[in-house]
Amino acid sequence: MHKAMKEKVKLLDKTFKPFIPYSKIEEAINQVAEKINKDFKDSEDSPVLLCVLNGSILFTAELMKRLDFNCSLSSIKLSSYSGTQSTGEVKQIMGLNISLEGKRVIIIEDIVDTGNTIVELSKLVKEHGAKEVKICTMLLKPEVYKKDIKMDYVALEIPNRFIVGFGLDYEEYGRNLKDIYVIDSE
Repeated sequence: MHKAMKEKVKLLDKTFKPFIPYSKIEEAINQVAEKINKDFKDSEDSPVLLCVLNGSILFTAELMKRLDFNCSLSSIKLSSYSGTQSTGEVKQIMGLNISLEGKRVIIIEDIVDTGNTIVELSKLVKEHGAKEVKICTMLLKPEVYKKDIKMDYVALEIPNRFIVGFGLDYEEYGRNLKDIYVIDSE
């Protein structure tokens, strides 16, 4: 049985309030998986799902369970956040561990806001010889995303607020929350 969302969640020095219940996240993942399955149903090759650590772990796991074509999984870890602020500089912490030469790659992100990470990641994946790159994100903040790279699959669009839960963190806390919470600035 699904537990109700907590009224408030305290992580370190910040308080968060309910924002997106797990049921809505699940529904959005189902819809994204349906679109990806449609696009890859006659796939001759096995695309590589590239999970962007750590935030995308839960989203990637849930999405993979719903995909009905052969695919492989790899992870990469980048960082552009310090606390609640994007630093604007993307650092590669853990690099690619498989060859992407001639492969189709679906980059799986937890959230796209400024888009700096996506731009860097797309460039990196293409430099590694990928023949096609698709971007799949659980969350998109359209009011702050001003880059030219098209998002192929977006589960949910949200306003530009700081959130935690379902893989997203505040100083590494809150990733394990099943629902998504927004910072309580009252």
